[in-house]
Amino acid sequence: MTIIINKQAASLALLSFVVFLHPLHVCTVDTNQTSPRPPAIIVFGDSVVDPGNNNAILTMVRCNYPPYGKDFVGHRATGRFSNGKIPSDLIASQLGIKEYVPAYLGSELSAYDLITGVSFASGGCGFDPLTSQLVSAISMDGQLNLFKEYKEKVKAIVGEKRAAYIIKNSIYFIVTGTDDLANTYFPTPFRRFEYDLPSYINFTVQSASTFIQKLYHLGGRRISVANIPPIGCLPSQRTLAGGIERICDPTYNQAAMSFNSKLSNEAQRLNGTLPKSRIRYIDMYTPLLDMILHPSKYGFVESKRGCCGTGTFEVTQTCNSLTTFVCEDASKYVFWDSYHPTERGYKILMGQLTQRYGASIN
Repeated sequence: MTIIINKQAASLALLSFVVFLHPLHVCTVDTNQTSPRPPAIIVFGDSVVDPGNNNAILTMVRCNYPPYGKDFVGHRATGRFSNGKIPSDLIASQLGIKEYVPAYLGSELSAYDLITGVSFASGGCGFDPLTSQLVSAISMDGQLNLFKEYKEKVKAIVGEKRAAYIIKNSIYFIVTGTDDLANTYFPTPFRRFEYDLPSYINFTVQSASTFIQKLYHLGGRRISVANIPPIGCLPSQRTLAGGIERICDPTYNQAAMSFNSKLSNEAQRLNGTLPKSRIRYIDMYTPLLDMILHPSKYGFVESKRGCCGTGTFEVTQTCNSLTTFVCEDASKYVFWDSYHPTERGYKILMGQLTQRYGASIN
C-alpha cells in the first residue's frame, strides 16, 4: 500500500525531528540513571498491539466499529481491540515519543508518524504461520516484509545515516503467541494431527526465536518480546473450556506457562549469541493473572466477563453496538470483550511491567 507524504508536512516533521533528537531529551529509567530517549517504537504482533492494520486487509478479524473505541479520543473505533489505548500507545506515551502508535497500513502517514514508529501488528496472527492463515491476518513474516518497506521510507525521509540510527536505537516490541494456543492448537484439529502439545510449544518457541533473529539481521537491537497471558482465564476460554462454572481452565494455563518458560530460556540464549543486542523477555502472565484472580485489589468489580454483551463470548463482530449491550463504565472491568483487556486494565498491567523492567520496557 502506497503511503503519500505531503512535502510541507515532511519538512515540518523533519524540523521537529531535529529538536526531538537533541541530546537534552532523555527518559528516566529509574531514580539512579537516565538514558537517551529511543527515537521510535516499532511494534509487531497480534490484536493486543494492532491499532488498525486489519482495517486495510481482507479479514473477518476487525473492530473498526462501535462500541470499540468507546473511550478512545473522539470515541473513534480505530481498529484497536479495546475501548481505548492499547499497550503500544501506553509505552510510546510513557517514553515521551508520542501519544499513539499508528497502524502502518490503512491511512496516510506523515513523515513524523513514520520516523517515530509504527505498528505492523495484525489481529489474529501468531508465531505459527497457520494461525494467520486461518483468519487471513498478516503473518509475522509478512510484518517483517512491511518493516523492510518501512525502512526504505524512513531512509527517503531522513537519509541513510539517520535512518540507520533510528533502526538501531529504536525499541522493538513483540506481542503474539496467544492465538497459537487459544485459536489454533486447542480448538482446531490441524496442528494436533502433527504435534502433541509439548512438541507444538517447542515449534512455536522456535518460530519466535527465528522471528527475533530475522528482526536482528534487519537491524533491530533493543527487542522486547512479551510472553502469553493466562489464556485459560480469558472470558472466552472460560466459556469454551471452563465448564458450567466457567473456571480458569488449568490445561490452557499450564500450556501458557510451558510456552513462557521456554520462551524465557530462548530469549536468554539469544542474548548471548546475537552481538550488541538486548533481547528482553517481558512477563505479562503473572501480573495479569493477579488482576484476574484479585480484581478488587485493583479497583475492578468484574474479571470473569468482558464489558461488551454478556462478556462471555463476544469479540470482534459479535461485540457490536447493534446487537449487544455494553457496560456503562468499562473501567470497572478487567476485560473489554471476551479476549482483550480494557484500557484501564492495560494501564495497570503496563504500570506493573514498568515497575519491574524500567520505564522503557527495554
